[in-house]
Amino acid sequence: MASSPTLRRRRLSWRLRELREQAGLTADEVTDRAHQRGAQRWSPSKITRIERNEWIRPKVEDVEMLLDIYEVTDQDDRDACVALAKQARRRGWWVGYSDVLGRGALTGLEVEASVIRTFELAVVPGLLQTEEYARAMIRGGGITDEDEVERRVEARMMRQQILSRADAPRYWATIDEAALRKIPAAALREQVSHLLQVQRSTLRVQVLPDAAGLHAGMMGPFVIMDFPSDPIVVYIEGHTSQTFHEEPEDVERYNLLYTYVQAAALSVDDSTAFLESLLESHP
Repeated sequence: MASSPTLRRRRLSWRLRELREQAGLTADEVTDRAHQRGAQRWSPSKITRIERNEWIRPKVEDVEMLLDIYEVTDQDDRDACVALAKQARRRGWWVGYSDVLGRGALTGLEVEASVIRTFELAVVPGLLQTEEYARAMIRGGGITDEDEVERRVEARMMRQQILSRADAPRYWATIDEAALRKIPAAALREQVSHLLQVQRSTLRVQVLPDAAGLHAGMMGPFVIMDFPSDPIVVYIEGHTSQTFHEEPEDVERYNLLYTYVQAAALSVDDSTAFLESLLESHP
């Protein structure tokens, strides 16, 4: 499976928080000790950013200083943290698309997920979009610069490569019927045909029909990502921000929500029949 610097950075953040708590130190106390070591620019907010995984390329010397402050003497533990810091400094392919993907945090997690479950209320999931649909959606979002549109489409197609890997994640998508009804006529046949083509044992598409009425997903879309050796992450995309939920109670809530929307959706076979009927009605 691909090695993602995003996941390594996240793992390092957790471990450093754990070590600080084991040392019985507050962020203020860590800052004071950093100042004593000559790191005058350190602050409690920097400690918080590190532990919330709001840093981009961890400095090995910063990690080593924190290990000293936390009095970590076990060499294996120190080596593991330093190795994570070095791995987290590597650049994933998405860095080359930072102009349209930002930090690429979602992409960095997708490449190492073992299971991805997504619910979409108004659009086809990004990992299942065709080029023409993606292009229309991006333009519909108000982006008029054609170079930027094409960059975004290209990045989206690059993201989709994880689904064709030998170690591809299991991918389950539940899509509200409203999202399918909104597909532009020019892109509909290709997009719906693509959804039919990708149905397989490790990739399942289910349609949540209008007949289901009000349902558990009415508040908006979300993505749940499972990892082989790391806790589950829930991702929610907004117009101007990305939110990641990692606390167990939050994850449990979204797991329950997904169970509800999946239960309200058509079966895989019935979803396939629905998509086929949609194609037939748009010759």
